[in-house]
Amino acid sequence: MNQPTEPKRILVVEDEDNIAVALDYLMTREGYSQQRIATGAGAVELIRETRPDLVLLDVMLPEVSGYEICQNVRLDPSLNAVKILMMTARGSAMERRKGLAMGADGFISKPFELKALRAEVRRILAGEPAEDNPDASRAPGEARHA
Repeated sequence: MNQPTEPKRILVVEDEDNIAVALDYLMTREGYSQQRIATGAGAVELIRETRPDLVLLDVMLPEVSGYEICQNVRLDPSLNAVKILMMTARGSAMERRKGLAMGADGFISKPFELKALRAEVRRILAGEPAEDNPDASRAPGEARHA
């Protein structure tokens, strides 16, 4: 007898309520189980406790930056399976390279199209390589450094 599969678990680390509400709506509609933390403080501990499949991680957070959180997650071998999609309003190529160099699995600039975010979340959860999408993920030809 086949058991229904557990929904993928997503942790949203986002301090802006309006963005968090939109993410909550989209993730719920997509069938994911999700929770949110609105500050960088405590995010790594929550990731250790809950072991989400994916973290939607804002770069600019109060107290602890998304870069620091990403780096701390990647330094913990027990969290290797946790995927990270970084989100920022400062979507320059340098910001993207920095996030990916710290071990993010993808990078998307705000404001993002929900369609682009949905596609990026699906790609990362499926373990697929990045496509040549300049608005999401890594730049063409850029490899992940973990």
